[in-house]
Amino acid sequence: MSSLEELMAKAKDLRADGHSSGQIADEMSLSVDTVTWLLTQSKTNTAVPKDVHIDWTTVSSNATLLGGIASMMSACFDAETGGTVDEEIDSVVGISISGVPLATLIAAEDGLDLSIYHPSKHNAEDGPGGISGNFGKISGKRCILVDDVITSGNTLKELVAYLRRHNATPVAILVIFDKRGMTEVDGVPVYSLFSIRLVD
Repeated sequence: MSSLEELMAKAKDLRADGHSSGQIADEMSLSVDTVTWLLTQSKTNTAVPKDVHIDWTTVSSNATLLGGIASMMSACFDAETGGTVDEEIDSVVGISISGVPLATLIAAEDGLDLSIYHPSKHNAEDGPGGISGNFGKISGKRCILVDDVITSGNTLKELVAYLRRHNATPVAILVIFDKRGMTEVDGVPVYSLFSIRLVD
């Protein structure tokens, strides 16, 4: 998908299927502001938000390739930290939805607990985000946070604050793509495979 019209059509199709703006943003690896613009562009004369669309479905739809990306994320983290932090990690927290398969593969590879975080932007009633009760508990744990893309950093800030409020320690953030060039989120270091910059 490369044209603006295709992005608008995709956003509208997802909305018609009942997705919230936050879910559409995750599905399309765009900011919520960009999704809002795509959905309302014909009704407003506002400028196009500066954003980068990332389509990584070739990898995300193939379990073998996804496993390779998860291994690369772990290897990147080990290379940056010298492998000294691994023994201090208890749990991997995957951010729903795209961070979940990556977190699952990383947790399995390293023999760690798996927790799943549902961000507030997925909540139709504008409620808070939270850890799924069907997976690992996070209280007292030292956690690695995993997602596919940093778009605005808001979901990661939300999760870092959540973990700290619930007696967990966020140790590192692992992502495939960083669209903001963030080296840390509220004091938690970010390790990304790729940093993306918009050149004007």
